[in-house]
Amino acid sequence: MVRRIGVSALAVAALLAPAPVDASPARVAALQSALQALHLYDGYVDGIEGPMTRRAILALQRRRGLAVDGIFGPRTRLALGWRGYPGLGSRAMRYGDRGWDVAALQYLLQRAGSGAGRADGVFGPLTEAAVKRAQVAAGVGVDGIAGPETLRALRGGAGAGPGPSDPVRFLRPVAGPMGDGFGVNRGDHLHSGIDFPVPEGTAVGAAGVGTVIFAGYNTGGYGNLVVIQHRLGYTSWYAHLSSVTVSLGQAVDGGTRLGYVGSTGYSTGPHLHFEVRRYDTPIDPAPLLLSAVAGRRGTTVRPGPAGGCDSVGRGNWIAAERLCAEG
Repeated sequence: MVRRIGVSALAVAALLAPAPVDASPARVAALQSALQALHLYDGYVDGIEGPMTRRAILALQRRRGLAVDGIFGPRTRLALGWRGYPGLGSRAMRYGDRGWDVAALQYLLQRAGSGAGRADGVFGPLTEAAVKRAQVAAGVGVDGIAGPETLRALRGGAGAGPGPSDPVRFLRPVAGPMGDGFGVNRGDHLHSGIDFPVPEGTAVGAAGVGTVIFAGYNTGGYGNLVVIQHRLGYTSWYAHLSSVTVSLGQAVDGGTRLGYVGSTGYSTGPHLHFEVRRYDTPIDPAPLLLSAVAGRRGTTVRPGPAGGCDSVGRGNWIAAERLCAEG
């Protein structure tokens, strides 16, 4: 006689069943996203399993009364609730879905430069639009649904394996000298970008090719802010603008006008605050800046045939592609 098992019991059994070992960055990013949502992890969703991620796992185990061993096994995963399942690739993801696989998908979209903003495990309009952009780039059916074909393209795309020598460079968003640099101590916090003390009303250009994932007023101190998602998980941030001239989801090239310098938000005077982040982790932009200024005539380039360069076209932010000479 076959015993009947309830759906919930089957779901629990599936979660507790041995799972294949997967230490991929997408898996780590999904874990970090879940731990962050539970207020156990205050680092960045970067797909790198380091000490902060391990401490968060220990904290989760203590909170749930599990064996405190720092090992992310089936029972610890179950303790994440809906954020711990289903596994990536177990279903086609679409608008309205949520879970572990959605957070992993969002990380892969960030890496590919298709946008989606934060990896929060919720498939909303930004994620749907990012999936469509990724599908267009991969030459697969454009339906906004992340099925096997879309996942294969994201996993095997050019952004799959960045290394320390990747040719990632950015145009300068405005002309003029740099003021306070990255890491300058400002009392209770460190400066997370570079300031360009230029006159109010100066046009601000996109530092490279990407998609606008935020365009509006930020209440956290940035004032009028534009954020651009690039490839390989990089984003560029343009803060304290007097006005914004791009819209959410807009594709931009190096030099596309984003707005004008101002003094909105927590600012003591007109300047552009420029940040570069990698999977939402602020990094020093200075070593990545070219001498060319975004929007100046003859300074935007694109990869040409056989690794050469064209003098016009896509901007001079070129990641996972050969960096051309400045125009």
